[in-house]
Amino acid sequence: MKETSQILSVNGLRMHVMTAGEGPAVLLMHGFPDTHLVWRKQVGPLVNAGYRVIVPDMRGYGQTDAPTAVSAYRTRYICDDMLALLDQLGIQKARLVGHDWGALIGWLLCMRAPERFEQYVALSVGHPAAFARAGIMQRLRSSYMLWFMVPFLPEQSLSFNDFHAMRNFTKEPTQYDVWRRNLREPGRLTAALNYYRANVPRMMLPGGKADPVSVPVMGVWSSRDVALTEEQMRDSAQFASAGFRYERIDGADHWLQLTAADRLNALLLDFFAAVPQSRAAAAEV
Repeated sequence: MKETSQILSVNGLRMHVMTAGEGPAVLLMHGFPDTHLVWRKQVGPLVNAGYRVIVPDMRGYGQTDAPTAVSAYRTRYICDDMLALLDQLGIQKARLVGHDWGALIGWLLCMRAPERFEQYVALSVGHPAAFARAGIMQRLRSSYMLWFMVPFLPEQSLSFNDFHAMRNFTKEPTQYDVWRRNLREPGRLTAALNYYRANVPRMMLPGGKADPVSVPVMGVWSSRDVALTEEQMRDSAQFASAGFRYERIDGADHWLQLTAADRLNALLLDFFAAVPQSRAAAAEV
């Protein structure tokens, strides 16, 4: 399988993007504290199934530029990045998969530009309104977000002893080294935390952004996710007007694309097969 790594000028940033394969486009968006490498177990199976896979380092991560202003990490700018990336690659319509912050961005993209997306797969994070209304248990699980908003101290605690605390984030043994390599670079940990600092106050408002999504959605939640409740994913169905398929993966932690890769890949391919490839391919510029 041939992979192409390139730096593109996207929405005023130098963005690192890995692409592989030919056929209907699938855009994979990562979250905290990852890079494009978190999708390494999905790229091959998707390419082998006949898809063109696009995997960027989101702004602030990996080899993509990291603006210093907290406000530069507001979700509207990250949505702008992804739409500009599709434009740069000549892709009119894509399938979309997002995890963690990437999942929130996916929901917002589908609200803002549904004509650009064939299908959407949300991993771990449900619709913003379902998340905001998920109750006290979700509030408790999300309490770490408030800590991340404190200046300086989260950087010190997370980076202490060469990011030792991150060893226990996931059971996937090689991911710790991926995180360490990225977050050791100057400014990268602060950039990752700025996603929280720029957006969490609005995310936690009781109403949430309640716009419906008119793109077919599959929501996938893993039973050992310590940050997200099952309720906020299941209740996303009421905000998916074009259909919502819910899948639960037992035994996997928050990083289900790593700790339950085979099961997730099978779900992705099954869901994508519901829309003929010829239709998606014809939609490309």
